[in-house]
Amino acid sequence: GWFHSGDVGEMSSDGYFRITGRKKELIVTAGGKNVAPAVLEDRLRAHPLISQCMVIGDAQPFIAALVTIDTDTLPEWAKERGVSDQLADAIKDQRLIEEIQTAVDDANKAVSKAESVRTFRILDEDFTIEGGELTPTLKVKRAIVGKKYGHVIDEIYTK
Repeated sequence: GWFHSGDVGEMSSDGYFRITGRKKELIVTAGGKNVAPAVLEDRLRAHPLISQCMVIGDAQPFIAALVTIDTDTLPEWAKERGVSDQLADAIKDQRLIEEIQTAVDDANKAVSKAESVRTFRILDEDFTIEGGELTPTLKVKRAIVGKKYGHVIDEIYTK
């Protein structure tokens, strides 16, 4: 028999099993493509300006992401570029958007075209434990973020 852990993974060419995500977190696009969001989210969070992100696209035609900015890193980045370090202003600045697009492009290199993030939205506040978007172990509560930012998600898929 098998031990059903709920993990999703892939076998490498040299016979090792690599865990890529959790089955309950799998996103199934409208086209039927199964996407493990952890690969993209981990790569996006590795960028110094990105605090948190959530990949979305369940029952949708493409994959997208909600991204939050690291407010500890933002002031230095903004100062170097002559950009406002106020989050509400910075998220509208084309240079910040381009920086996040570069992070998205890099994350997309790890997945197939069908699994890649096609668009993203930078949110005007970070996910927090106090706000209910993160667990105490800093995992994103997908249902809560999806509900709280439903208007942003709707905007992504209706344009």
